[in-house]
Parts: sequence; structure tokens; C-alpha cells
Amino acid sequence: MATRSTHNKNNSAVKRILQEARELANDPSTDYVAAPLEEDIFEWHCTIRGSPDTEFEGGLYHVRILLPGEYPFRPPSIMMLTPNGRFELNTKICISFTNYHEELWQPAWGIRTAIIGLQGFFPLKGKDAVGVGAIEYPVSERKRLAALSRNWTCPHCQQPNIELLPDPPAASSDAAPAQAQPPEAAVSSAPPAIVAHVPSGPVAAHPPTPGEGRHVPAELAAMTASMTPFAPQAVVPQRQPQQQQQAVRQPQTNVLAMFDFAIATTLMLLAYFLGKKLGVL
Repeated sequence: MATRSTHNKNNSAVKRILQEARELANDPSTDYVAAPLEEDIFEWHCTIRGSPDTEFEGGLYHVRILLPGEYPFRPPSIMMLTPNGRFELNTKICISFTNYHEELWQPAWGIRTAIIGLQGFFPLKGKDAVGVGAIEYPVSERKRLAALSRNWTCPHCQQPNIELLPDPPAASSDAAPAQAQPPEAAVSSAPPAIVAHVPSGPVAAHPPTPGEGRHVPAELAAMTASMTPFAPQAVVPQRQPQQQQQAVRQPQTNVLAMFDFAIATTLMLLAYFLGKKLGVL
């Protein structure tokens, strides 16, 4: 990415724009892609993905973003380049974070903020959709334009939208390896599946319903698996008393043997002296 020689890199606007360009390049999104023009960093081109579950789903729309010399203290201007049925083409759009509403703009916002906000304005209808640059096409026409927008090519970028913002990988391809796992690996894979459902909706904020009982065996299995390493320890205390009893019995046996030996020796001595006294010996 190059800048014009007339741009002073020590200028605060240039510094901010270059910083945002690096951030967008280092942290890409599957919903949009944006970059400044090589010949003018104050003009950006962006491709955004249509909102899911709307007539714009599957569509890819090319956007032109113009930054003022006082950026980020003044907001950008946004113009649509791809036919979409929601906004006029090559016309500055009137939404809350564009040059039409400078009083609402905050310097902490940036190009990413404007892009995400534009995506949120696409599916609005009725009074919320009214403004400079807004148009109202039938849903069927918007769907038709969404299908055509994928191969629409920007005259300046010379690339179709589908190449600038390819579709993300399908989720089904990631689920296939999990089904191929052996049964013994199901316990370790169950917790990630439960966690994956927590942020998806309001289920986490309410007690589980009877239909959600299927998750309990996985948790119990995980608890059982975590307790198995302690099983060998239960055998050790049972062996220690046996070893102690054997250690105690061994000294007792030695004492009895010594006691029997002493008695036998005493009897022999008594018999010897008695026989000698009687003259037998």
C-alpha cells in the first residue's frame, strides 16, 4: 500500500488511516474487506456481505468510502457502487455515522465502525429506512440483484466481488470429522458441543427444559471419567494393614520360639541337677 507524495506521514489523519489499514489487514473478517486506494489513502473501497435471513443474503456489495482531511474528527462519506435495491448508486448515503450527521460522529469510531453500521442499515424497512440515498425496491428485485452482485466488478479494482470477498467455508465440512470419531472419544467432545450452544441464544439465561436432558449424561460421563484416576488409591489402604499385621506377627512368632527354647533349656537343667543329686548322673 502506497501513499501519494503529497501526504505527510506525520499528519495525524494519515497516521490514523495507516493504523486502521494495518488493523483491518491483520484482523480480517468474513463479512467485509476494505483497503485504501494505492494512489489516495483518503479513498477506500470496501466489499460487504449481505445480511443473512434477509433479501440481501448471498449478495456482495462494493462500497466507496471517502475520508475528510480532518479524519477522524470528522466522519466519512459512503457511496454504494453495486446495484442493490436499497441505496442509490454513486450517491452519498445519509446515515448516522456519515457526513450528514457530523454532530453524532465520535473520533473513537473508525472505518470498521462505519462498515458494520452500514451492514446493519441494509435490512431496515419503513421509516427507519428513509433518508438521502435510500430507495425501496421489491423483495424479489433485491434478491435478483443480490445474486447478480456476486460477479459484479468494480471498474477501479478490476476484480469481481466474489474474488474480493470469497464465501467462508461451509459449517458442514467441519462437522464431518466429529461424526467419524470412535465412541470412546464422544465423552471428550461433548463439552465443546454444550459450550457451543451457550452463546447462541437465550437458553443460557433460563433453566433447562425437559427436552434438554440429553446433555446430562455427557456431564455425568465427564464426572465419572474425572473420578477414575482415584480408583487405584482405594486398594492401597487395604494392603497397608495386611503388611502391618504381617510385620507384627513376625516378631510375635520369634518371641514364642525364644520362650519355648528357654523353657526347654530350663527343664533340661533341672533334670540334670536332679539326676546328679540322686546319683543317677
